[in-house]
Amino acid sequence: MTSKTVPETGPTFELDIKTVNDDGVFSGHASIFGEVDLGRDVVQVGAFTKSLSSKPAARVKMLREHDQREPIGVWSEIIEDGKGLKVTGKLVLDTVKGRETHALMKAGAIDGLSIGYRTKSARLDKTKGVRLLDEIELHEISVVTFPMLPSATVSAVKSHNDNSFRALVEAINGARTSLKG
Repeated sequence: MTSKTVPETGPTFELDIKTVNDDGVFSGHASIFGEVDLGRDVVQVGAFTKSLSSKPAARVKMLREHDQREPIGVWSEIIEDGKGLKVTGKLVLDTVKGRETHALMKAGAIDGLSIGYRTKSARLDKTKGVRLLDEIELHEISVVTFPMLPSATVSAVKSHNDNSFRALVEAINGARTSLKG
């Protein structure tokens, strides 16, 4: 029989996971205002205003890796907030790609978002070497492995049982404390 020594100071477990709702609902920012993407484009505040006023969220396609042949869900809300283009959508779990995307998001394997658009108005900032996008016609938003704007990511994948995960973390921390004492 072996004995284990419980260290005097050990790690405290933190709840730092993305919980996933069984219905596939998630949200994030598909574009961030003022940040330079890998193609040297910078989306300006208000760039989506006209597009969003003429096209409801459900008409903007949700794709995986910009593949037009296989939509994976439906956007329920797309708005400009103080940070950028905030989106909320639901994966269609009755499709193979929807279920696969859901599983990969749950595992943390994919969390990028990327926009598919047509530039309506832009200007070149020669001093910074970037293109400033003033007006964008939004066509689709994809869940991707590597977004053109690395900070455009899924920020929350909702769960009905978030409290049970918190309770689990509290129980682990409580057990750790009692083993120390």
